[in-house]
Amino acid sequence: MDIRKAYGRWLERATEDPELTAELAALDLDGPEASDRFYRDLAFGTGGLRGVLGAGTNRMNIYTVRQATQGLCAWLLESGAEKSVAIAHDSRIKSGLFAREAARVLAANGITAWLYPRLEPTPALSWAVRYLGCGAGICVTASHNPAKYNGYKVYGPDGGQITLDAAARVQREIGGVDPFDGVKVCGFDEALESGLIRFIPEECLEKFLDAVQALSLSGGAGELSVVYTPLNGTGLECVTKILGRIGVKDVTVVPEQERPDGHFPTCPYPNPEEREAMELGLKLCGELHPDLLLGTDPDCDRMGAAVPDGEDYRLLTGNEMGVLLLDYICRRRIELGTMPERPVAVTTIVSTDMADAVAAEYGVELRRVLTGFKFIGEQIGLLEAGGHGERFIFGFEESYGYLSGSHVRDKDAVNASMLCCEMAAWYKQKGMTLADAMRELYEKHGYTCCGVSSFAFEGEDGMEKMSSVMDSLRLSPPEEIGGRAVTGRADYQTGEGVALPLPRSNVLEYRLGASKLIIRPSGTEPKIKVYVSSRSGSMEEAESANRALISAAAEYLK
Repeated sequence: MDIRKAYGRWLERATEDPELTAELAALDLDGPEASDRFYRDLAFGTGGLRGVLGAGTNRMNIYTVRQATQGLCAWLLESGAEKSVAIAHDSRIKSGLFAREAARVLAANGITAWLYPRLEPTPALSWAVRYLGCGAGICVTASHNPAKYNGYKVYGPDGGQITLDAAARVQREIGGVDPFDGVKVCGFDEALESGLIRFIPEECLEKFLDAVQALSLSGGAGELSVVYTPLNGTGLECVTKILGRIGVKDVTVVPEQERPDGHFPTCPYPNPEEREAMELGLKLCGELHPDLLLGTDPDCDRMGAAVPDGEDYRLLTGNEMGVLLLDYICRRRIELGTMPERPVAVTTIVSTDMADAVAAEYGVELRRVLTGFKFIGEQIGLLEAGGHGERFIFGFEESYGYLSGSHVRDKDAVNASMLCCEMAAWYKQKGMTLADAMRELYEKHGYTCCGVSSFAFEGEDGMEKMSSVMDSLRLSPPEEIGGRAVTGRADYQTGEGVALPLPRSNVLEYRLGASKLIIRPSGTEPKIKVYVSSRSGSMEEAESANRALISAAAEYLK
């Protein structure tokens, strides 16, 4: 792209947002900042847009949001789906503005836009799409990214993120839209008066909570004490409501992280996977000594937890929570007589191998899919299409995403928070904490330690460098990694060594005896993720093996 030409056009045309105008006026055209803003259009990936806020073609702003929405309109009108779209937004900077801008474009194209009247969790958007019978959904969120990011996730009529094929078609439509001259936009108030923009009724959210509550496996967890942090995001309303419904009255919200704030002033990375994000909650636990610390990310689709372990609190990993919940759901449903015939659980190729052992113990079929909860949602849809939706009992991914029902097609931290509290209360009645329960599972199935490291590739040549790294690994496959011989290899892009019937994806997997290593470029950020897993007779030995693998993998990514 001609950066100076693109800049000149934006300086002339992007005049509706004073902040963007000021940014453009202050931009050094000879610096790397200008290049990064204009060297390409912001990519519409498998789930939608995600990028840094600001002026430029490679940034999140009202013009790129409008452009994406116009492309979505073209796809929706061509597909023959219902001409209505549900929209939700999180607490991020300009999320509310972007939601309204998307609604204005939809209305101008004759498509009804249903807006939540206030910020709500991503799973509540997935629910609304199906509840309202919409042809698509939009959630304005960048999930757990730092404050400088925002995003735009697109959902299909089934309430799941759009398929790979649909995403490619939307991308093609967006590519043909000029962000200034190719977008239809109408007045918000005008569209509201005509009925082309409508607010989602309160009944929709209450029905979402009803659906979550219907998945309860205990009927109550009233003896539990909980500290909760929504990390300045959307979770406060729905999580506290669902905990109240199952009888958890002793809930203390971390005050500094209670209210929505897109600047996330208490942590640079508002992700419950990160200890720093949970630090204020852990500090409060030191004062109040609750049974459980819960944290949800800004759009409330991921949940993290810390539990008492001796004199301190231990943060559970996403894999540990996944196997704990899988084991608990199986136990309880068998006890209650609600376990379906031929039950199915679903997880991803990068999640712990320990899930296979837990599933096998209870006679559950465990299906593995590509990384991304959309693929777990697809499996639910396939079961329902075959007339056996009841067979699905649980889905999880290592990155703190969980779902125990088919009410939505995305990970649901409201659902996960409820189940986690019920599980903690159930073990408390047995005189155990969740740390005790996890140790019991390790002793039964073996100590499997999992980890993930991210390697950033910023700037204009970042994507090119990532591609070069993956190409190099394919051209010269390593025979050993970290002193361990490669005993098995799978390339999910070519299908070589892949036993599962999965879509092609840029992922490499190496088996190294009792260890595995997976290398995958992120679909939403300029980074390559390395997932490691090792099984041993002790956690210390497994952790040591993982450290050696990560260190060795880093050499291949230089």
